[in-house]
Amino acid sequence: MRTFPQTASAVRFLLGGIGTGNISLDQNARLTDFELFNRPNKGFRSPYTFFAVRTESPDGEVRVKALESQLQPPFDASHGAHAWQVAGLPRFSHSQMSGTTSFAHFRLWDDAMPVTAELEAFSPFIPLATDDSSLPVAVLRYSVHNPTDQPMTVSIAGSMSNLSNFAGCDIWTKPLYEGESVNRFVEQGQARGIHFTTSSKTEADLDYFEMALLTTDTQGVTYLENWNEGAWWDGLQDFWNDFADDGELTTGRTLMGQGNRLHVSQIPMASLCVKKDVGPGQTARFEFVLSWYRPNRIRSWDQDTPVCECHPIVRNYYAKFGPALETAAYLIANMERLESQSRAFADALLGGTMPEPALDAVAATLTVIRSTTCFRIDDGTFFGWEGCFDTGGCCDGNCTHVWNYAQALAFLFPDLERSMRRTEFLGETADDGAMTFRACKTLGDPGYPMPPAADGQLGAVVRLYRDWQLSGDDGFLRELWPKAKLALEYAFTHWDTDGDGVLDGSQHNTYDIEFHGLSSMINSVFYAALRAGEEIALHLGDGASAQRYADLRTRGAALLTSMTFNGEYFEQAIDNVDEFKYQYGRGCLADQVFGQQLAHVAGLGYVLDEAHVRSAIHAVAAHNFRDGFSDVTNLQRTYALNDDSGLVLCSWPRGGRPRIPFVYCDEVWTGIEYQVASHLIYEGFVDDGLRIVTATRARHDGVKRNPWDEVECGHHYARSLAGYGVLLALTGFHPDAVNKTLSFRPAIAVEHFKGFFCCADGWGVYHQTGDEQWIETLYGDLSAYEIVNPTSER
Repeated sequence: MRTFPQTASAVRFLLGGIGTGNISLDQNARLTDFELFNRPNKGFRSPYTFFAVRTESPDGEVRVKALESQLQPPFDASHGAHAWQVAGLPRFSHSQMSGTTSFAHFRLWDDAMPVTAELEAFSPFIPLATDDSSLPVAVLRYSVHNPTDQPMTVSIAGSMSNLSNFAGCDIWTKPLYEGESVNRFVEQGQARGIHFTTSSKTEADLDYFEMALLTTDTQGVTYLENWNEGAWWDGLQDFWNDFADDGELTTGRTLMGQGNRLHVSQIPMASLCVKKDVGPGQTARFEFVLSWYRPNRIRSWDQDTPVCECHPIVRNYYAKFGPALETAAYLIANMERLESQSRAFADALLGGTMPEPALDAVAATLTVIRSTTCFRIDDGTFFGWEGCFDTGGCCDGNCTHVWNYAQALAFLFPDLERSMRRTEFLGETADDGAMTFRACKTLGDPGYPMPPAADGQLGAVVRLYRDWQLSGDDGFLRELWPKAKLALEYAFTHWDTDGDGVLDGSQHNTYDIEFHGLSSMINSVFYAALRAGEEIALHLGDGASAQRYADLRTRGAALLTSMTFNGEYFEQAIDNVDEFKYQYGRGCLADQVFGQQLAHVAGLGYVLDEAHVRSAIHAVAAHNFRDGFSDVTNLQRTYALNDDSGLVLCSWPRGGRPRIPFVYCDEVWTGIEYQVASHLIYEGFVDDGLRIVTATRARHDGVKRNPWDEVECGHHYARSLAGYGVLLALTGFHPDAVNKTLSFRPAIAVEHFKGFFCCADGWGVYHQTGDEQWIETLYGDLSAYEIVNPTSER
């Protein structure tokens, strides 16, 4: 597991469940990015929100610091840091953090402090346990160690503002509030703390919001329901005085003295404190729980859409768990199980005998699933943006050609992935088979005006087959196949202009342009879809369609190869590459055999000649990888520069670059890198694949980029979920829930291979030593499955 120093200023670690919104921790252990209001909210720090520690030794020596490390420059704001940003609090001089899946860990130390402190923060994240992974909660567990030879009295206080009526900030970044906030101390069951609500709204209001800050400690708890705000920054000064005085908070304190009121604070603050005695050499744990509740949203991608008949108010799926106190009570009552299962997943994933960058790529990119890129409405339907701008979603609609690359959701939360298939085929596919690549009709909008995306639409057929294999649910397959069959055969008349089995019409695709002529990228996805359609048709008793698909694929693949394979890789066959803008011609396209990678993941075997595929994907690694970008010209968006290494989307090793090549061709996208890396591993080029993965993770070092946020068109970009494909390739894992078999083909030879796996019925660790293989089931029931040796053909 990688660690990051306090200078890693790009670090942001998300807390929260699937579709719940998030709060993040930065490299200093500060709470930031409160994204709890049905939209991203990068950079927003809740005013005066922090935790602090006070120590007192037997001789009366007192030390008080924020439980954060010292802030990093620049410090160049026009008015310095405002009081509500609490930048002037004393902090620990040193910190180090690490994180994986849903756990973050911080160490804090300072020569001036008689104690050291640690923070472990997490939200439940358990594959297959979708509801338990969709809780709007975060656990903050501080551990304070007393290394001295004398007892120490230690207090930790958490302070937080009530955001129920938060209305933004003025030009000075001063927080503004509209309405009456209510902070109330509560005791219920195993928890006590502050419930943040409002008397100005009800749960029926669209913007209703509440939150809770609780502790599971029962002794030594004191609190302030409201700070003595007064004017200027009286409230912070009074709180600090009170806390520093005796390590307790005193309800009913009043401010003495007179003074002007040029600045009257509106910020409704409350604090919760726990005090403990910590013996010599002992460690005390202080556990806090955050929970939140934003029950309503507009049934639309755009949350600024006026409420109307087409776009009514609906509930967020997570609202089913109840208001903030109820959700927190469920978490606390089930803490041992939720934590142990979340930790078992993290340990199983990271305990694999595979290179650390590969495991890191899988663990880090799972953040997308818990980020504001994804949301669910009350009926359980799952939706995903492509990514997120700082304050809004980026590129709506479960975009078929972007989510085409994602593998993690399908394997870890297959019920959510099947929701996307239902949206694509039942909600967004017309009777002629045309699929809108952005899901709009499902949320009450008119159909998307662009033509279908060939790669996304055909890839959806492959994904349907994959999801059926994962679930073994024939009912699901039969429900969707009529529309999926139409979507597959749409290609016969709209993209295959002469019926020869090679798509050569105008093919809109994931590069937001149209390819013309023959592209092996689009055709390889076509052949994977035909292969999937063949297997589905056979299973459903439609032998005629299965034979038709098989014949068309065989004939088309041979013709495509004869027209586009140059002896090393597949080119684009087009008469005049400059007749249309945004083509690639003789270029070596990173995605040139993308459909083959999809086929490998789905267990469909080769859809193009094996030798040609291996040559082509090796050429991508040889020609498109850049070991440094200082002398690379890129006139497009920039995701790699200076001494970064990475894989560009296209290169022209044999010349012939178009005057205006396809947009994005010189860019570096992590989702494409993971797709290519996993494909290289599938084809036996393990070192080449791992070199790409290592470069990708090296760019996300916490200083240059956030390790838990791989951007493309937005933060937490969905295509980066292709990182899970690297794990699939390294383990060679393929589940067949239809026939109840699991097969593995490890790509790395070690004495004892271990690798995480997950199918719809359970997950655990696969073991192989010599000729022996077995699975260790950690969740679910896999007793009905048999481990089988994979066939020689992938």
